[in-house]
Amino acid sequence: MPLLYKIGKITVGNAMMLGWRPHVEGLEHIPATGGAVFAGNHLSVADELFLGSVVPRHVAFWAKSEYFTGKGVGGFLTRRMMEGLGAIRVERAGGRAALTAFDGAIPVLKAGDMVAVYPEGTRSPDGRLYRGRTGAARLAVAAGVPIIPVGMIGTERVQPIGQPYPKLVGWGKVTVKFGKPIQTTDRSDDRTALRALTDEVMAEIQKLTSQEYVPRYAPPRDALGG
Repeated sequence: MPLLYKIGKITVGNAMMLGWRPHVEGLEHIPATGGAVFAGNHLSVADELFLGSVVPRHVAFWAKSEYFTGKGVGGFLTRRMMEGLGAIRVERAGGRAALTAFDGAIPVLKAGDMVAVYPEGTRSPDGRLYRGRTGAARLAVAAGVPIIPVGMIGTERVQPIGQPYPKLVGWGKVTVKFGKPIQTTDRSDDRTALRALTDEVMAEIQKLTSQEYVPRYAPPRDALGG
């Protein structure tokens, strides 16, 4: 675990755990070693904070490329912070540029680290669960690692869309659920197979959250899907 990430777990992570006391289920499904892709629903920016707080291992999150290319002292400090957290750089231009983020994540996973992906591609605009994009499936199959479904419940009340910082909403109102790992070592990487695997993952997420499912893609906002 990178030192800066460890410091973050001790400070921010403990603050999240003490301030909101999230209820956590299924931690036994997180492997003690080896790579894995967390695939979760996305209700709030706070999803990443809660995921990083409750998972005992390092989770490599995505960070936009601007955080790695800033100028001056501020840019230098931001770049060092992203590197210290073990973040994965992603180009927001789309197309081949965006796919380099997945290329960069494959060796991370093969080295035994864990990566978080939001298959919906953005935060849900209305609390429903939208059709998943195939990025998480493609990444897991390419790296030969399992997918762990994640269900976040109540995070949209902690930090609604447009709210710059999490707000205290009471004790025990956030729930984080982890499903059983979905193995990918025998899966094909053709488009049909990846679509089927993605739909399987989304069905498992829905079981965890009981969200209404919408069989179409959510309007794009700001999270990485694929």
